[in-house]
Amino acid sequence: MRRRSFLLGAGTAAIAGAAAGYWRSRIVETTPQVHYPGMQAGHALRDGASWPQPASVRRHGVAILGAGVAGLSCAWKLAREGHTDFIVVQGPEFGGNAAGGRRDGLDYPLGAHYLPLPSLASSHVREMLADFGVIQRGAGEERPYYDEAVLAHSPQERLLRDGRWEDGLLPMTGLPEADVAQHRRFLALIERLRGATGSDGRKLFCIPLALSSRDPAWRALDAITFKQWLQREGYTSPALHWYLDYCCRDDYGARYDVVSAWAGLHYFASRDGHAANAAEGAVLTWPGGLSVLAASLRDAVTRKLGHDRWLVAGAAVRVQDTPAGPLVTCLAPGPAASAYSVQTRRTVCAMPLFVAQRILPDIRAYGYDPAVHASSHAPWMVSNFVMDGYPAEAPGEPLSWDNVVYGGRALGYVVSTHQLLRVAPSPRSVFSAYHALSGQTPRAAREWLASASPEALRDEAAADLIAAYGKAFWRNARALEITVRGHAMASPLCGYLSNAGLAALREVDGPVLFAHADLSGYSVFEEAAWWGVVAAGRILGQAPPTA
Repeated sequence: MRRRSFLLGAGTAAIAGAAAGYWRSRIVETTPQVHYPGMQAGHALRDGASWPQPASVRRHGVAILGAGVAGLSCAWKLAREGHTDFIVVQGPEFGGNAAGGRRDGLDYPLGAHYLPLPSLASSHVREMLADFGVIQRGAGEERPYYDEAVLAHSPQERLLRDGRWEDGLLPMTGLPEADVAQHRRFLALIERLRGATGSDGRKLFCIPLALSSRDPAWRALDAITFKQWLQREGYTSPALHWYLDYCCRDDYGARYDVVSAWAGLHYFASRDGHAANAAEGAVLTWPGGLSVLAASLRDAVTRKLGHDRWLVAGAAVRVQDTPAGPLVTCLAPGPAASAYSVQTRRTVCAMPLFVAQRILPDIRAYGYDPAVHASSHAPWMVSNFVMDGYPAEAPGEPLSWDNVVYGGRALGYVVSTHQLLRVAPSPRSVFSAYHALSGQTPRAAREWLASASPEALRDEAAADLIAAYGKAFWRNARALEITVRGHAMASPLCGYLSNAGLAALREVDGPVLFAHADLSGYSVFEEAAWWGVVAAGRILGQAPPTA
């Protein structure tokens, strides 16, 4: 019973339907609310703003700077191991790329919306999911048993192609047999690579990336793009090229003609998690996306410590070296400019590296030179359309959890209420549209995002939805919230595996530590959580796993 939500009573639904009838008959393009989390603080750091003198000093053994997945994972690991003398300085947005929103009783993601089933190698994620009750038994087994409420329900994926919705995202119908044969050959290769090991005995492609094989014959793929590799291997099908380009834009925020071929294969071959109660390829999702996991990390720490004072409002703007350890200056929240200091023995920079480089005295002292080693960061828009009812569908597959337009400008949209099992569609929902602006350089895209009007952002956000439903879509879209992330995620371009600066930061073990998905060169929950757990392990005197 707890998995089900029921429709409004017949009388209430009838009244609501009558009231909404007039509005559904009109096409009105809603005015969006636009949010730029972290932009103001980030630009102030970039421009060398001056900060108020701290009015107070706090003293803690450890300060974790940033309450994204990495920072929260670090705190979770410390608390789980019995370490209590730490705080997390939240930063400009709780959860970061795992943030979520809520409107009129509906939850929706402001960032990532799903988590693939973690493999055995991602033991840190499995421990978390078991702690939260998502894995109900067998966390250390090949096929754990998951809470069925968070396994993505069917239908999961569909693709709009030639005016009709098809099952799945890789086109297979209506194509020349030679193209279908290429698709099958690629899928068979990925299946072999999932279990393959390199000359060093490690899995070729692993999550966390740090545990992947260092076999030079395979690492050489990092020197060419994914598109070049496909052409070299005789893959010429336009539909396959579209699909793989879509996957790179979706997971990495960049096109397949700039993404490393190693990273392109890693996207598929590293995903080998299984479940005792779900089909192959299943994913975990929630109406609010991964914000549920961020909240679960927070709640687990609070339960373990017995209080919530470990999570402190504010944003770190400066770290100074002192004989007593790092001294962190933090801006306090609120309209009045005020600051406080945190004196620590160890500080974890759980923030993007383009921010960390601004608050440290000189990040080059750790072997990382931003002018040489900085990764390309992809700009994104996550746009949540609050829906009153549903627009008319094209023929074919029914509305699914993930809905993608073949050749679309954006990355399709996710239906937030898909996980709420009902005997009929819920009367209201949220369509969460994702858009990595990979059609131009990241800098040009950021400049456009910063200067575009709300109406221009709305038109870009709705591109795939209009392609799917036409202008009639606006009869059902009652409100729109757009979240602009100018530096949403690091993109693994050619050469990222051999980035000496990232390699140096991954090994830092001193008064200042680093913990962020940027250390892996691309942004997913498992990598961010890994570096948070590794940083906590170093504080606890534990060596990170190497195999």
